[in-house]
Amino acid sequence: MSPGNASLLIRHGRVIDPGRIDGPADVLVQDGKIAAIGRDLSAPAGIEILDASGKYILPGFVDLHVHLREPGFEYKETIKTGMAAAAAGGFTSICCMPNTNPVNDTRAVTEFILDRAKRPDSVHVFPIGAITKGSEGKELAEYGDLRSAGCVAVSDDGKPVTNSMVMRRALEYARAFDLPVVDHCECKHLSDGGVAHEGLVATELGLQGIPSAAEDVMVARNIELAELTRGRLHLAHVSTAGSVRMLQAAKARGVRVTAEACPHHFTLTEEAIREFNTNAKMNPPLRTRKDVEAIKAALKDGTIDAIATDHAPHAAHEKHQEFEYAPFGIVGLETALGLSLLLVEEGVLTLERMVASLTCGPANAFSLAKGTLAMGADADIAIVDPDAQWIVDPDQFRSKGRNTPFGGWKLKGRVLKTLVSGREVYPSPMSDAEHRV
Repeated sequence: MSPGNASLLIRHGRVIDPGRIDGPADVLVQDGKIAAIGRDLSAPAGIEILDASGKYILPGFVDLHVHLREPGFEYKETIKTGMAAAAAGGFTSICCMPNTNPVNDTRAVTEFILDRAKRPDSVHVFPIGAITKGSEGKELAEYGDLRSAGCVAVSDDGKPVTNSMVMRRALEYARAFDLPVVDHCECKHLSDGGVAHEGLVATELGLQGIPSAAEDVMVARNIELAELTRGRLHLAHVSTAGSVRMLQAAKARGVRVTAEACPHHFTLTEEAIREFNTNAKMNPPLRTRKDVEAIKAALKDGTIDAIATDHAPHAAHEKHQEFEYAPFGIVGLETALGLSLLLVEEGVLTLERMVASLTCGPANAFSLAKGTLAMGADADIAIVDPDAQWIVDPDQFRSKGRNTPFGGWKLKGRVLKTLVSGREVYPSPMSDAEHRV
């Protein structure tokens, strides 16, 4: 398929567009849009035909939580390499967090990000602006400017909004622009100095712990403030059973709250940090088996709306330190599908529910016109081989980051092609070496 071609007929695949279709069908793409879906579609004269027999044809995935690191930390990741990693993972739309240098708290930084994202092989990049100026938790950023420049949400991710009045005002102000407020739910007074979940493993390793309560008390506060203000609250990287319980109760009484969970939080437990594995150090930390099961159940019943990666690349030398000093964070764009499919294999999620958690679920949470194969929608498509088995090799990542605890894992299900507005962006027409510049 030509990388510049925006019209083609994809035949004989299993089309899964949650709530619309799940079954064998063809997909006709014309001028970069979904033109038709059905059995045995006629091919317009001269159109390219792609045989997807035995493959899944899915809406391109949507990630609400990605760190592209640019501007300011290009040695960790760039917008270009981050987009390449997204395309390799089947993600056609990614929302990038504002904790760059400078922080994305102004129109100028937002426009810089969007300008850098304009490439022939690009995925859709949706910037997230800062809640407060400099993400210092004091003075609100100018949400109107951020929204008009292209931001789809606001967050001080990596830093919780500690002051409750500032958080209240953020929810009220963001409501005027229909922006979700995304909070990193962590009580720093409870977590200060902690590097792992407060539990048996941290105690045995002599590491200072981060209790589940550090997340739970901030989730409780944020839900109360969202109920008070009628603002749109989004809970980032939910990791505890307590958060799940409060989220369920809040949704039941009509609070405007959505939430995401990360593959590492429904796949791994605190046991993964044994041997002081810094690639398993993230914030919030890996929790207990009870927490993992709660996250799975919440994805199953829809309490948690989306699977997000919290893709957080770091340079190798940063992770190659003593556990206490290594930075929090792992990469996730290129392993998310395989890890999510484990939930289908385990019988936790139906295939359709898993696809929804990667597509329409996150798109709806941020009101993005993505994650669907509806007629007239952008032809953002992931073609997946469900039977492909592969070994996670961080050296083959398109991301600059290699910091994953899943190296050496054998996963099943892999993206074969990713299309953005009908254009092939993975496999990329550019070389791997060029992507890693």
